[in-house]
Amino acid sequence: MSNSSLVSYTGLSPNHSGQRTHSIDRITPHCVVGQLSAETICACFPAGRDASCNYGIGTDGRVSLCVEEKNRSWCSSSSANDQRAITIECASDKTEPYAMNSAVYNSLIKLCTDICKRNGKKKLLWFADKNKSLNYAPKSDEMVITVHRWFANKSCPGDWLYNRLGDLSAKVTAALGGSTQTPTADSTVWYRVRKTWADAKSQLGAYKELANAKACVDKHPGYSVFDVNGVNLYTSNTTTSAVPYKVRVSISDLNIRKGPGTNYARTQYIPVGTYTIVEEADGQGASKWGKLKSGAGWISLDYCKRV
Repeated sequence: MSNSSLVSYTGLSPNHSGQRTHSIDRITPHCVVGQLSAETICACFPAGRDASCNYGIGTDGRVSLCVEEKNRSWCSSSSANDQRAITIECASDKTEPYAMNSAVYNSLIKLCTDICKRNGKKKLLWFADKNKSLNYAPKSDEMVITVHRWFANKSCPGDWLYNRLGDLSAKVTAALGGSTQTPTADSTVWYRVRKTWADAKSQLGAYKELANAKACVDKHPGYSVFDVNGVNLYTSNTTTSAVPYKVRVSISDLNIRKGPGTNYARTQYIPVGTYTIVEEADGQGASKWGKLKSGAGWISLDYCKRV
């Protein structure tokens, strides 16, 4: 098993579990939370620290090797994922949405293409769905993208990269000469109406015409139209109901923000429980935001259930 020829610096970390027990069929990109160099990323994983990665991409786009591909890194908070994934730490801003510059993103595309090519893959798949991704059995020529936030109470790889993983998938697959991922065998484009992309059970329908999907959303406040990659294409501006009302938060990594949008600073994670919403607002990163009665801030209502 070889390493990438794109590597310009090698600083091997002792933090790994030896040779993999599963073939490589996943790539897990991370945000390193800092505009670090290729060398500094490797220096983040000295002996005694329970963390590492296979590759790092510095802020100038240079690639470093921290753990050889043949070995399992300690990167995703999931030993099962790390056994089969090449993990890549990418230089990013220190605050949400943890944006990466063009040099880093372009190197990520090239590195993923190289990893796929050397491992006999012709497609890099992004489903934007945790359950589907983790339960999918890749074909021999397929590689699947997974993300750290699926395995731990973290926002990694940050919304900036998370929202571009469909683009990453398409560009790498095109460079490999494979066919672009499509939602159905007959290549029909379906527009799905759901409360959130992750909540497949809330789906009201799938439509071939975007106009019909939008019409359905207009009749069902709180729903949105999503494309095959989980990108929110449309959310009705119809007010759902008068406030106040109570919601149930069932996930442990929902952010409280200072304002209604991912462009506002995160203050903390909200504990699982029931909360009162006293105001609603539109904003970046969610179909609707709700202000907490406690005054702690705003939360995305896409991840809440009214009670």
